[in-house]
Amino acid sequence: MKVTVVGAGAVGASCAEYIAIKNFASEVVLVDIKEGFAEGKAMDLMQTASLNGFDTRIVGSTNDYSKTADSDICVITSGVPRKPGMTREELIGTNAGIVKSVSSSLLEHSPNAIIIVVSNPMDTMTYLVHKTTDLPKNRIIGMGGALDSARFKYRLAEALGAPISDVDGMVIGGHSDTGMVPLTRLATRNSVPVTEFISEDRLDQVKEDTKVGGATLTKLLGTSAWYAPGAAVSGLVQAIACDQKKIFPCSTLLEGEYGLNDLCIGVPVVLGRNGIEKIVDIELNDAERDHLKTSAEGVSKTNGLLEL
Repeated sequence: MKVTVVGAGAVGASCAEYIAIKNFASEVVLVDIKEGFAEGKAMDLMQTASLNGFDTRIVGSTNDYSKTADSDICVITSGVPRKPGMTREELIGTNAGIVKSVSSSLLEHSPNAIIIVVSNPMDTMTYLVHKTTDLPKNRIIGMGGALDSARFKYRLAEALGAPISDVDGMVIGGHSDTGMVPLTRLATRNSVPVTEFISEDRLDQVKEDTKVGGATLTKLLGTSAWYAPGAAVSGLVQAIACDQKKIFPCSTLLEGEYGLNDLCIGVPVVLGRNGIEKIVDIELNDAERDHLKTSAEGVSKTNGLLEL
């Protein structure tokens, strides 16, 4: 199993580190446009191998995509990160050109690869890859929902005073501060609805804290987060590489599912060796459907800014 991560910044390097530590890939290739940057990150990570007990080989490349040849999975993290006060949508002009160029370069050397998109605005960048490549929809995946759900579970555990391993929950919809749809109705603590433990008001606060999870971290850090995004990507990569058939909410092209068409947005999917093996159509209540529809309208508006 060979994995390429384009963008050796904080998110890309964290992603490579988590994949290596899990020890399911034979090789991870880090690519970056900055001279020597990916090589340095790769060397630094390889020097942890004996300490962290992994055998995955990590190599770096300065914009040389020949080293990525025959990759099974390619992750695109490259682009301009958010700064405090910025929305993900404001990044579209710069990042669209980067994502289009990167995906073309990757597929030139790895035509059978599955692509995972991390670059923001993530749903629109995932849609861009669909529109500018000939890949089938199952091989193009947007990461956002996996990260948003991890943030949701963190906030749920905090409100419950419970270990995170006891908590389950999912976020669907667009990967934006206004587009996320945390499914509080379906959230559980060890199979018991969380409404049995916390008030509706507290649950509403959990929902709002989840939706601004990225913006909160950007304000604190001065840039986008990286540990949780890197871990979210590694979880998706492992599910595909190890054919785990796990369900994650991911941005995928919808063609009638959930009553939506011609856009990529976060919904639950089964991930396995073929990428997205099934879109899981869960039954939403009226409020959840309305919120998802509003979220989709926002994503479509952002998609309209693309120069296809």
